[in-house]
Order: sequence, then structure tokens, then C-alpha cells
Amino acid sequence: MEMSEYNQQQIEAFMMVRQYLQGLSRSRVGQTKRRIRNYLRFRADVAGFQALHFSEVCTHKCFTNQTSACCGREGIATFFADVVINVLLSSEGEIDAVLQALFTDRGGFKCVYLTEAGCVWRLKPIVCEMFLCRHAKETVLNANHVLRTRWENLRTRERRYTWPSRPVLFDELEELFIRLGYDSPLMYLHHSPGLLRVKERYRKFP
Repeated sequence: MEMSEYNQQQIEAFMMVRQYLQGLSRSRVGQTKRRIRNYLRFRADVAGFQALHFSEVCTHKCFTNQTSACCGREGIATFFADVVINVLLSSEGEIDAVLQALFTDRGGFKCVYLTEAGCVWRLKPIVCEMFLCRHAKETVLNANHVLRTRWENLRTRERRYTWPSRPVLFDELEELFIRLGYDSPLMYLHHSPGLLRVKERYRKFP
């Protein structure tokens, strides 16, 4: 079975990030980890909110009935920064498991990273973390103004790291690798026409 373009791009990104980070000194790796601390605090807040308010409904919808749109085949848009952060946090064995899933993928309708034990990423892509299907939102958020406001606040915080209308972490991590001569289709903040327009508007009207 021929490997999909999606899998090839994911493999290339993971391997280039791993190669670069393996060549850094421990102090430089530590410096990079400190740079993502605020983002990790944000992710912990999102995970806590999801676990407290959505765990039951999402487990029933996704794993019992298998009717949700989440975890769809090649529907997971991974940012290059997602890969960088995941490799930073992962052991060598965990990175090997991600690559193994990509290399041995035999198709199907579910995400290549979704196994019987759950997602093989140490810290799953931000798109996955922030996705709520219509059923989940209607069940949990529509009837509770307080929870809806809290979720909207989390979505606002997400943009501080991913939406390049100002200097953001995801853009910074892409830029770091671009300056070193790396390139990847997953560098959406440098390749996506829509996101490039956002950055251009920021430069004109900071």
C-alpha cells in the first residue's frame, strides 16, 4: 500500500524536528521548553475543562456510537509547532511510536494517530484539543451560559498562540526552523495564503 502524502509530510516534520533537537545542548533544549511554559499552562486548562465537562458526552458519542466528526481520517490539521512541542515533551520511545503509526498505517476511516489506547501524541495537536462537535456543544454549552463563556475565553487564549495577528508562539517556532534552512508544508503560518494575509494586515496596522 502506497504511503499517503499526509503521512509523508507528517513523517518528514517529525524527523526534521527530532534531528534538530537531538543536536542541541541540554541548556538550549531547556531554554526552548521554558519558552512554551505559558502554552502548556493553557493546554492544561483546556484539558481540565474538557475532562470535567465533556468527558462523558464525548466518550459516548465518539467511542460508543462512533458518530462524531472528530478523529477523522487525514482530517487532523497538525501545525509544525504542534510537532515541535510534541517532540520536546516526548521520550524517544514516544516519538518512535508516532513514526511507527505513520509507517505502518494500513488505512481506514479514523486518524492514523488514534490507537486502542488513545492518541499516540504526548500532547495532541491544538486542532484536536479545541474541537467540539455540534452535539457536544449543544449538549453542554448551549444550556449553560457560564460554561459557554469559559469555553469562549479558552478559544480567545488559543489565538494568542496560533493566530498571527500579533507575534505568536506557533509563528516563532516555524521561524526558528526556517532560519536554519528547514521547510515543511505543515508551516501553515508561513505557507497558508489566509494566515499570510492576517500577518500582512498586522504589519500594516499593528
